[in-house]
Amino acid sequence: MKQKRWIMVMVVLFVVSATAAFAQIAEDIQKHPACKYCNMDRQQYAHSRFLVDYDDGSSFGACSIHCAAVDIALHIDKTPKSFQVGDYGTKKLINAETATWVIGGNKPGVMTKRAKWAFEKKEDAEQYVKQNGGELTSFDEAMKATFEDMYADTKMISEKRKARKAKPAQ
Repeated sequence: MKQKRWIMVMVVLFVVSATAAFAQIAEDIQKHPACKYCNMDRQQYAHSRFLVDYDDGSSFGACSIHCAAVDIALHIDKTPKSFQVGDYGTKKLINAETATWVIGGNKPGVMTKRAKWAFEKKEDAEQYVKQNGGELTSFDEAMKATFEDMYADTKMISEKRKARKAKPAQ
């Protein structure tokens, strides 16, 4: 009897902890768990994830500003209503247009050679620049840089994927 009770307690604890873990996953990640263009896990890349809400009621969840720009370019007839991005430090979804952005620095970006990170607080962005380099900028400048980098980044991604496929299975 005691063993059955112990098992029941363990099952209940497991269910409660699993429910709590699922509840901690942000709503946008539940709706868009992986990036449509590169299949990257948006929970894993919560610090760079991007959410575009369009005026037709649809939304697109990306792993990065790079993949968000791909979607915006491919859907030129859809008007973006809002842009949200993961805060680099807190991973909380924030308004991309009012965020302080950092371009460059010594940390590799997501889907790009030239990193583009968003920060809700300017002080956090300034601290990042002190530690890692880069340049403070606006959303418009970060998006412009994303489009400027698109060819080189797409080429880099293709070459990495080709090299990965060429490796013999271990």
